[in-house]
Amino acid sequence: MNRILLEGGEIGADGTAVLSGPRAAHVRDVLRARVGDGVRVGAMDGPVGTARVLEVAAERVRLAVTLDAEAPPPRADLLLAVPRPKVLRRLWSQLAALGVGRIVLLNAGRVESCYFHTHWLRESEYRPLLVEGLSQAGTTRLPEVRVRRRFRPFVEDELDALFPTRWRLLAHPGPATAVPVPGGVARPRDRERLPRPLLAVGPEGGWTDYEIEQLLARGFAPFSLGERVLRSDTACVALLAVLGHAVEAATGARASPRGAARGSRAAPGR
Repeated sequence: MNRILLEGGEIGADGTAVLSGPRAAHVRDVLRARVGDGVRVGAMDGPVGTARVLEVAAERVRLAVTLDAEAPPPRADLLLAVPRPKVLRRLWSQLAALGVGRIVLLNAGRVESCYFHTHWLRESEYRPLLVEGLSQAGTTRLPEVRVRRRFRPFVEDELDALFPTRWRLLAHPGPATAVPVPGGVARPRDRERLPRPLLAVGPEGGWTDYEIEQLLARGFAPFSLGERVLRSDTACVALLAVLGHAVEAATGARASPRGAARGSRAAPGR
């Protein structure tokens, strides 16, 4: 837990917050914080900052909170064919940690209908895992999650309104490619000129020909890490990591010229 996240209403009018349960135990037993020490905190979906420890007790920790910086914005959005339940459970925290802003879990030709009955699609089950990922990454932007059981109606009726971005990437096993960047912003030097990308990741068997055709017709550009067919969790983490590095390099956010030059090259994989 690299940042203690505070839910709405936990910060009082006097700027203090009282922690109990696992968060208090983390501050007390893992961070070994004492009165006067500082810890990293953030408001859920809000700013980040630090807090000074005012009290450490057996059942609670009291903090004086100062939130003085904006959390970084999401780095990408994800259109994901619903994976197997145990894979989905592993993915939630990783997607939040990697900076995904909006997640649409979508049906596809190679998705088993029983996957939609898993409890890991319930907000009460996946939200704590998203929060865990945010705490690990030290940020606060909780991903928005939507579930869609029908591929064609979503693509035809909702896709453009929900994701107006012109940077759309279609992940599918094939020859490795560099991250495709929208025309006109090949080497932008400020983040505002680069739209937030939408990455479409299919089932472990890949998208069907029909699904690929529909997505390509709506502006998705092929993006592959190689011929190997990976599990959905492995593929998502690898693809989002490569894409995130490419965004950083393209916007000049990384100091190393060598890193920026290499940032848009794909690595072997899906």
